[in-house]
Amino acid sequence: MAQTLKVLSILLDYPTREVQEAAPDLRRIVEDEGLVPSRLRPGLARLIDDLATRDLFDAQERYVMLFDRTRSLSLYLFEHIHGESRDRGQAMVDLMELYEQHGLSIGAKELPDYLPLFLEFLSTLPIDQAGDLLAEPMHILEALAERHRKRKSAYAVVFRVLVDLAAGKADPDAVAALLEDPEDDPNDLEALDRIWEEEAVTFGPGAGGAVSPDGSCPATREILHRMDAPTPITES
Repeated sequence: MAQTLKVLSILLDYPTREVQEAAPDLRRIVEDEGLVPSRLRPGLARLIDDLATRDLFDAQERYVMLFDRTRSLSLYLFEHIHGESRDRGQAMVDLMELYEQHGLSIGAKELPDYLPLFLEFLSTLPIDQAGDLLAEPMHILEALAERHRKRKSAYAVVFRVLVDLAAGKADPDAVAALLEDPEDDPNDLEALDRIWEEEAVTFGPGAGGAVSPDGSCPATREILHRMDAPTPITES
């Protein structure tokens, strides 16, 4: 299993005070495991330092503008290939079944195709198996890396690392097709309202959990708590 994938999961989740305080541990794990190629480590270290030292409100506002108000940068993987179609629902059911086969029960509010959740799951697997599964959405990761690069986003390095850790190469035609989709404007409030008006899809009990009173994300707290106690895997 690779704790580096847990680090990447945490970095892509909503910034909290706990994430800022965990920055030294995040840097240590990346250095100790040595899975991140040397050419990408400085950029990843800069992102960790940026999150640790930036005003928390500013970090959260940047995150919301990038990931919550810019649909082309969505962290929900199936959003990029299925949108709101019926196929997306079936794809998420299949992904939930994969989690359950490995003994992972989703207790957080996120849908199963939420990238930080997917990465936390992969972090519990042998590295070769994790690399194979990470390769399946590689064209999405490549497209996200390019979109963040164009925006000069500090998060671009996370997607570059994920592409490097995945087994194989992305289909260039599939990447190009995703990049043909128009970029949306996070300041277009009418478009944002239309997104929120769409019916939410939930899977299983407790799928609509809430953020805690301190504003922190339960999934992030749980990941940080488990960094020293990896989740055991039950192979099917």
